[in-house]
Amino acid sequence: MSTAETIRARLEQSLAPVRLEIMDESHRHEGHSGARPSGETHFNVTIVASIFTGKTRVARHRMVFDILGDLMDAPVHALSLSTLTPEEAGSM
Repeated sequence: MSTAETIRARLEQSLAPVRLEIMDESHRHEGHSGARPSGETHFNVTIVASIFTGKTRVARHRMVFDILGDLMDAPVHALSLSTLTPEEAGSM
């Protein structure tokens, strides 16, 4: 299973998102610290989930990092997060 697939499976199981977008942006970081020729090191993730309702942005990010913690640093070097409730996503 690829790193992106692992991220997707874990987030879907734990957060039941109504929308989940995972973009591998590793190609934009070639030659930088943490980048590997095989990619799958730098991700941009957007999660829209009801479970985020009433939680601060920091609390939401902590939830995601708790779920993906063992992937951080290796194989994932960088993770950019956008964590929204369905109501927040609908107002954008």
